[in-house]
Amino acid sequence: MKTLAFLAAISAAMATLPAHAEERRITVSGTGVALTTPDMATLTLGVTNQEEEAAAAMEATSAAVAQILKRLEDMGLEARDIQTRDLSLSPVWAGRNGQGTEPPRITGFTASNRVLVRVRDLDNLGQIMDAVISDGANDFGGLSFSVQDPKPLEANARAKAVADAMEKAEQLAQAAGITLGSVMSISDQASGVRPVNQMREMAMMDSAGVPVAGGEVSVSVNISMEFEIAD
Repeated sequence: MKTLAFLAAISAAMATLPAHAEERRITVSGTGVALTTPDMATLTLGVTNQEEEAAAAMEATSAAVAQILKRLEDMGLEARDIQTRDLSLSPVWAGRNGQGTEPPRITGFTASNRVLVRVRDLDNLGQIMDAVISDGANDFGGLSFSVQDPKPLEANARAKAVADAMEKAEQLAQAAGITLGSVMSISDQASGVRPVNQMREMAMMDSAGVPVAGGEVSVSVNISMEFEIAD
């Protein structure tokens, strides 16, 4: 039995040798960032009205939104770039702060309708915002810039990330006195299009309407590469 156990231990130890040999690898990471000027904006706008009656609040809100949608259509925006994001009707209460002896009561209703709009011609962005405000938009939920086709930007960032990882691998190999072999594995992760914190060369989109600065947007890609050690 002792002999069998000893032989089994020897076999197990020998079986691990190829695995250790395969671990002669070097792993590095690289980062690449690509910048460009945006060619599309996304804004969320809406109308909110408060009236004594629920129907009146919703009617006033709906009429204003209908006018805004018609205006956007007249200004050349396509149906695919306009989407209702939120529609709500809620009561307005009085006496709910715990003060007084009267029970809480409804004093009116608030109706709200929000619409997401994508603007693909940034030269008209300022005019569009000015127009919808004139038509009754009184609720803006945000404005962001992006690109319609992010693939070229991602490819640029990915190429920079690979170059960064390759440079690091070569530096490490030279410092360690080893020779890099083939690439054994590679993986990447992109961040998506984001605004640049420090916007460069900001230009107003349209001085005739609401002033808006597009700045730059960026995509960052992180790469992980594993190289075989040749010697």
